[in-house]
This record gives sequence, structure tokens and C-alpha cells, in this order.
Amino acid sequence: MKRKRILSGMQPSGKLHLGNYFGALKNWVDLQDEFECYFFIADWHALSSLYEGPGRIKDFSFEVAIDWLSAGLDPEKCTMFLQSDIPEHAELHLILSMIVPVPWLERNPTYKEKQDEIKNVDMNSYGFLGYPVLQTADIVLYKADYVPVGIDQAPHLELSREIVRRFNKLYKKVFIEPGAKISDIPKLNGLDGRKMSKTYNNTIFLSDGEKEVGKKVQSMLTDPARARRDDPGNPDVCNLYPFHKIYSPKAMQDEINTDCRTAKIGCGDCKKLLSQTMVEGMRPMMEKRREFLACPDVVKEILHEGTLKARVIAKSTLEQAKQAMKLK
Repeated sequence: MKRKRILSGMQPSGKLHLGNYFGALKNWVDLQDEFECYFFIADWHALSSLYEGPGRIKDFSFEVAIDWLSAGLDPEKCTMFLQSDIPEHAELHLILSMIVPVPWLERNPTYKEKQDEIKNVDMNSYGFLGYPVLQTADIVLYKADYVPVGIDQAPHLELSREIVRRFNKLYKKVFIEPGAKISDIPKLNGLDGRKMSKTYNNTIFLSDGEKEVGKKVQSMLTDPARARRDDPGNPDVCNLYPFHKIYSPKAMQDEINTDCRTAKIGCGDCKKLLSQTMVEGMRPMMEKRREFLACPDVVKEILHEGTLKARVIAKSTLEQAKQAMKLK
């Protein structure tokens, strides 16, 4: 039986961090065993925030590819490629932009969220406003059945579905309305308790070594109500405990939960335990990363092969869209 197709991408706007891993990448690694998966490095999208220094995008893209491979994406199981290597993305974006009403874009929740989050860059650009149109082109070029998202991100996909319905109604049914593949994303904040984001400088990067991870764990915010060592704590409001629930054995989690509430363990000791379990959990990824860094040509060849495979589909879909519009 033919497997359903999934498509998703990540912006190379900087190093990937644990929020990216648990928010998307870990799920992708699981999905590649069940679905026909296409994952792309969204370097055109990265221009929306890095337009003043676009030269960085090339290096960031290579780093993202290494992080993907180190995390477990397998080119034998999925197709990985660079968005800008497939010009059909930009061409379909142009076509779709002609049929999308501006109010649809202005009401997009992501538009407002990103403007609030990114303070050091002027995001009032046509390219950023039209971000969802390019995103839609990315998805429908490959006739993806599903896009993996968290439950809170599902409404963002509805705009793509609206654009698909509008095109299919105006011309001919060419595109599939993508469905949301909902995944359970663990809540993992940054070092300071806010959302983990490069903008806030509160991240643990996938490229961090053992010393960097340990140092960052030591700086993590804990229960603010626990001012003294003998004050009882509350793991439910402590920034460390969600990381323990991911990296520490269940028995250790239970012990820390009890000992924190009774002040039997202090925040410093709790951080030491977390450093040990996190480093141990991240070590396989660290080792694979070193291997891929030593073989850059292998990484480039994986992306090249992925581009060749993906472009066959992209060219066919774009041709169908042009024929439906009687442009061909």
C-alpha cells in the first residue's frame, strides 16, 4: 500500500536547539519509518529575518543538515533538500500570491507573533507578510497529505488550506488540502523559563559539547520561591524538572520530585544530576555530529541527491498548475 506523504521544513536562521529537536525534529525521525517524508531547509524563508546579512544563511543551512543527520534523519528513509535549489518553490509562490487576498495574510496569527518576538529586525516587509504563501507553495508542490505540527500550531495550517481551496475553485483541482499530523510536543522552556529561542539567548544548542551543556544547566532558573537551601520546592514550577522528565530515569525523577518538595535535595545538586543525565542522553548525537563535520562532502551529496528526487515532483506539480490556469 502506498504510504502517505509528509512534508515539513526548518529555517536556517541560526543553530538548532533542544526546542527545535523536541518540537519537531524528534518527531520527524519517528515519522520517516511510517510515511514518505520530504524535509527541506527553508533558506528562502530565512531571508525574512536575515535579509541584512544573507551570507550567514549558507553556513546555517549546512549546520542544520548536520543536526538533522546527527539526530537520526536517514537519507535512505526520507528525502532532504535545500529549498532554494528547487526554483519551482519561488515560481509557485509567485503564482499563488496573485490569488491571495491581503486581509488573509494580515490576520495570520504567526505574522503578529513573530513581529512581537523578533524585536531587533524590522519585519514589516512584503516577504514576511507573504510568508504563508511561500509556505503553502512548499507544501502543495509535493502534494503532501500531512504537515506535522503541534496542537497549538494546527490553526496556522488552515490558511494554506484556504489558499488551496481558492486555487482549486478558480481553476481546477490540482492541489491537495494538507492535513495536520498532530504530535505531542513536550513543554520545554529556555534557561530563563521563557520559550526557548535564539532571540532570547536562552538555548541549549544541539551542537553544544559536554562542557557547554553542563555550564548552561548550572545557569538554569529554578523555583523562584525557593530562596534558601532548606526551603521546600515545587518541581511543577521549576524549570529543571521538565528536562529531568525527558533525560533522567523514572526512578530518579520520582526521587527528585519527592526530595525537592521536602528540601532533601538542593537546586545545585539537582542541576548536577541533570547535567549528567543530559550529557549522557545527548552524547550519541554529539558523536554523530563530529563524524558528519569531518565528512562535509557526504552531507552535500545527501542534499544534492534529495534535490534531484524532490525536483521531479515539484516540476510535475508546477506544470499541472500552469495547465489548469491555461498558462501552458
